[in-house]
Parts: sequence; C-alpha cells; structure tokens
Amino acid sequence: MKYLAAYLLLVQGGNASPSAKDITSILESVGVEVEESRLTALLKELEGKDINELVAEGNTKLASVPTGGASVGSGASASAAAGGAAEEAAEEAKEEEKEESDDDMGFGLFD
Repeated sequence: MKYLAAYLLLVQGGNASPSAKDITSILESVGVEVEESRLTALLKELEGKDINELVAEGNTKLASVPTGGASVGSGASASAAAGGAAEEAAEEAKEEEKEESDDDMGFGLFD
C-alpha cells in the first residue's frame, strides 16, 4: 500500500509516470525501507495504464460493497451479542466515570 500511495502522490504532484527511483526517493525520505520486488511488481502492474481510469474502475467496484453492520442470524446469537454489548457498555461507563471524576483535580467545573 505504501508503494501505491507514493506512486499516487507523485502522479498528483504532476509526474505522469513515476519511476522506481522517484518512488524510492519519497519512501526513503520518510524512513521507509523499500523492497525492490514489491516496487517492481507495482510498476509492472501499472505499466501502460492510466491511473485515473484505474481509480474510477475501483470506485465502481467499491460502490457494490455493502458497508452496513453485521446482522445477527439467530435468537440465541442475538441475546449473546446483546449481553456482550451490555457488558462492554457498562465497562466503558465505569472507565468514563473514572476519567471524568473531579476528585483528583481539586475543583469542579462550576465552582
């Protein structure tokens, strides 16, 4: 992913066809060690293709991916999930009480 991100940054910056040297330069500037095999594979896959077309094609594929939450199939699973969620909520409430307590600060918000 980091190689693709560097490639896209270069394209966005005006370099229509970034080279391996360009990508390596960006990645090394932020302390990332470059694996030549991955970089070569990326450049081979993108060779001769328009990045804007690839992004548009990817967007159409992502549009068909469901992004809603998971649904629970059976009643037993639903009650188990609800019980687990209730436990998590109670635990979070206890943590928030500890965090929001004014005891350790020596004064209240409206004093």
